[in-house]
Amino acid sequence: MSVRLIRPSAEYIGDIMAYRAEFLENGEIIHGGSMLEKYDSADDWLAHLEEFSNKCPEDFVPTDMFLALNEDNRVVGLIDCRRHIDHPIVGEWGGHIGYSVRKSERRKGYAKEMLRQALEIYRERGADKILVTCQAGNIASEKVILVNGGIFERETDDSSGHVIKRFWITL
Repeated sequence: MSVRLIRPSAEYIGDIMAYRAEFLENGEIIHGGSMLEKYDSADDWLAHLEEFSNKCPEDFVPTDMFLALNEDNRVVGLIDCRRHIDHPIVGEWGGHIGYSVRKSERRKGYAKEMLRQALEIYRERGADKILVTCQAGNIASEKVILVNGGIFERETDDSSGHVIKRFWITL
């Protein structure tokens, strides 16, 4: 199993939309997808990412999105690295990093490796501590966080009534 993180580009439009369709068909939320589920066009989503990377609207946090590609150059995951968490929602239950792996590619170690590589990005940026969260009961995501050094801090409620577990990873 190997995975590499790259910036989204037009080259992967078909695979990005297939990724989106797989989540929507299964009724799942695309965590770390920077609102991909709201875009019927990958071109529009790529434009949205550009806006949020360079000239982020005031009520949002600037982010850097990465596609996770497997050995076959297939998009198996998305990971969103937020530049800061100085925001009431992101700072309480969103965290620095959001990620997802398509259902057909789960249980292969991709999420673990995606998070490990994202932590390297934060190290290169000079960060010393990263907040990563998951819903209580999401055992797979919790294991990914723990194996990457996550230390449980506390639980909190999000705006939709879910219990969120907060973990800090020291870099």
